[in-house]
Amino acid sequence: MDSVGLLILASVLGSFLCARARSASGAVIFGLVALGLFVATPAGAGVPGAVAEFLDALNSAATPVLSEPAGGSGAVG
Repeated sequence: MDSVGLLILASVLGSFLCARARSASGAVIFGLVALGLFVATPAGAGVPGAVAEFLDALNSAATPVLSEPAGGSGAVG
């Protein structure tokens, strides 16, 4: 797995070329391949945990606002 950096670079370049050629599906596929290869490396191993932590913080911030009863706050508007 010594050449994974070259594979990531090739996937990013492929995504860029597909985007320039207005092929959205190709660009998305190349981007997902590059992301998958990056997460498989030791440098990107923390990405899924960081995304999960961010989404958990977002959920905990939004839940009290969304679950408040209809007439409970007394706010104007």
